[in-house]
Amino acid sequence: MTGMEAKNEGDIQSTSPVSFGSNGPELEDKTKKPYRELLALSRVSAAVSGLWDLDGVLDVALDTVLEIMNGTIGGILLIDEQTQTLSYRVHRGLSDKYAEEMRLSIGEGIAGRVAQSGKAVLLEDISADPRAAWRDLISTEGLKAFISVPLRAKDAVLGVLNVASHSPHHFTQDDMHLLHTIGDQVGVAIEEAELYDQLRKERENYRQLARYMLIAQEAERGRVARELHDETSQSLTGLSLNMEALLSIANTSDFGDAAFKSKLEKAYNISLQLNSEINKIMKSLRPTALDSLGLSPAIRQIAENRLQSLGINVSVKHEGMEERFPSEVEFGLYRIAQGSIANIALHSQAKNALVILRCNSDELTMQIEDDGKGFDASRPIEVDESGRGRGLFSMKERASLLGGTCDIRSQPGKGTKIMVKVPVYWSKPNEKDRSADS
Repeated sequence: MTGMEAKNEGDIQSTSPVSFGSNGPELEDKTKKPYRELLALSRVSAAVSGLWDLDGVLDVALDTVLEIMNGTIGGILLIDEQTQTLSYRVHRGLSDKYAEEMRLSIGEGIAGRVAQSGKAVLLEDISADPRAAWRDLISTEGLKAFISVPLRAKDAVLGVLNVASHSPHHFTQDDMHLLHTIGDQVGVAIEEAELYDQLRKERENYRQLARYMLIAQEAERGRVARELHDETSQSLTGLSLNMEALLSIANTSDFGDAAFKSKLEKAYNISLQLNSEINKIMKSLRPTALDSLGLSPAIRQIAENRLQSLGINVSVKHEGMEERFPSEVEFGLYRIAQGSIANIALHSQAKNALVILRCNSDELTMQIEDDGKGFDASRPIEVDESGRGRGLFSMKERASLLGGTCDIRSQPGKGTKIMVKVPVYWSKPNEKDRSADS
């Protein structure tokens, strides 16, 4: 069967009539062969559609091909786009030395030619073929019968599937069609896996960038808070003291009339109010309790200050929170708690609120719940033009940037429960980073 036709015209280059079946195709039960082929295609198709891990897909594809071909030797080589070389990604029945050293440029050797032309090559004895590269390795492995099939996605060749044997065997035209079909499926899987890996890398880049932006944001908040404290707040305090002294002089002497004294007192009260507002802004920008006392006391302080004044009974509990955490972890959880407590104060109409912080060897959890009016948390979180929904979205994003999760559960009339979980593989803070941010 020289000049064997392929599924696509000109796709196969054959030097001899061969098949890998140990007893030859004429002895194979023809009623079982179509079933085996369909089963093989089904297994590969299931792997392609059900696995995102490229190595897992390639393992299933190669094992399926070897099983249906009654073979034990084979491998899948993928193309490195940057170096334009082929190398083994998975293999069976080949020595590690062979798989590691076999590097082929596009167009080099049998597999390189297949990758370049997109046409399968069928050989009865690859060790005797002058086109073969690394013939010393091939002889050492004892490879004889050999077939190389392109792995294609659309019109691009992404890799090569090789099947070999230690002795001459015979392929059939149906075998070639089956391998081409499997090769096309695997090619699509490679393309999808590469796209998925690219998307995963982009998500990780986004996560790292957003994390660094949050760290920089907190550092900038700290800088502004320090400037407000060292300059603006000090100046306002001095102004208030001077205004108080002038008012005292005016009240104990005949300096100025009643209208003047009234305006002076009003100006003094305004300076006090401004100083108070500046202090609130400083605490919002950089909570001093978080720096000096830690996460649990800082959250307790903000919860009690914000909720108790509204008549909401709040309880803050903690367990295993003796150690300090990296600044990004403490600030991330603090901001989530700050947003949750603000929502309770503004929207919940709750009578009771509970905050629980726990830390064990695996994870740090923060639970915040209330018995307020609740909302429909089953609806997707959307941020509209007015900014509504931004708080909940920000909570989830902050938790994700810390490598954790934020689960928001609520139903109308049944209150709200927020559960944040963060891994603690970074159990202790980097003091250098902390001092740089503080």
